[in-house]
Amino acid sequence: MTNSAADCGAAGAAVSAAPAAGLEALVFDTFGTLVDWRSSLIDDLTAFGRRNGIDVDWAAFADAWRHAYVPSMDRVRYGERPWASLDTLHGESFDELAERFGFAGRVDDATRRWFVLRWHELRPWPDTVSGLTRLRTRWITGTLSNGGVRLLTDLARFAPLPMDVILSAELFRHYKRDPEVYRGAVELLGTTPERVMLVAAHNDDLLAAKAEGLRTAFIARPTEYGPQQTRNLAADEGVELAARDLNDLARQLGV
Repeated sequence: MTNSAADCGAAGAAVSAAPAAGLEALVFDTFGTLVDWRSSLIDDLTAFGRRNGIDVDWAAFADAWRHAYVPSMDRVRYGERPWASLDTLHGESFDELAERFGFAGRVDDATRRWFVLRWHELRPWPDTVSGLTRLRTRWITGTLSNGGVRLLTDLARFAPLPMDVILSAELFRHYKRDPEVYRGAVELLGTTPERVMLVAAHNDDLLAAKAEGLRTAFIARPTEYGPQQTRNLAADEGVELAARDLNDLARQLGV
């Protein structure tokens, strides 16, 4: 790994040309890496509760909703159910959580849809837009996320995220960390794995991409899961680059 987790933010470090050699495209995990899903959800849902007189621990609700994310996808990944979009999975998880948190009886179809669409309007981290703008001056930039095409398109417009291409697990009818997602992205980009770098804040995503021959860069998002976050605080062994944010990654890559 070029930079250790401890020194990934060191100012003034020498930049080697090697990390950028042969790169054609950077593809980005989105939830947590580019957008701050937790704060965005908490703010929107808290405002909803205030408007409607629904007293719920919205931070706990947001965390529970995200906690349902991987198990719901795993049921698709392991063949326990047919393919379903992330919007569908988010809607099903919402229904269960609304019952658990005690406000299901106050949610009509339009309100349910509003909740699901919160995932389409998440705010970027402070460095996201400027970092992507720098990186896009030299390389193709694209999403590579479990979000659906429309979800990611809406996010790219809302944030806004400077993207050349929207690549989604939906295109391959597989969810990360299935290898078909990484292979499919490389194929659609018309190149070879070593010319594509996955940028993510999640080590399991990066290591799955590395197993398919992609290059990898870890972005530190130490508060993605809140102030008590204990995982994905540093890059795992085997991840090629570690950066404190997207502007630091751009610096390391020489732009």
